[in-house]
Amino acid sequence: MRVVLPLATLMLMTACGTGHKAQDSAGPESVKAESAADLNPAQQAYAEANARMHAGMGAAIDPDPDVAFIAGMIPHHQGAVEMAEIVLKHGKDPEARALAETVIRTQTAEIEQMQAWLAKRGVKAPANPDAPVSSEAVDHSKMGH
Repeated sequence: MRVVLPLATLMLMTACGTGHKAQDSAGPESVKAESAADLNPAQQAYAEANARMHAGMGAAIDPDPDVAFIAGMIPHHQGAVEMAEIVLKHGKDPEARALAETVIRTQTAEIEQMQAWLAKRGVKAPANPDAPVSSEAVDHSKMGH
């Protein structure tokens, strides 16, 4: 987890570093303000990956806090893998690409571990980021996402 947030920030900065309007100081919300036509392919891919990740994390919360954590972390890790794949497709920096490869390897293994944890408890893991685990909605604004 400690690697994912700095890596995500690094990848977003790398993707947004060229061709980004004078809104750089506005932070991540500035990308939302631009139309899809104004985004380069990497920015579009990051925006789509981010939306899928948050949809999966926010689709539902299980009443059991352990299940809620594990089920929410699966789409979170899937989002990290997807972002890493984007940097491998669009990124040029060797260090960022190496970090992306590490993220793919480690996060994929952790996804498998979390899916096995849920299965052992008879809980079906979401098949995709939009599949809910239970019926309660998540408010990500309280999580800093």
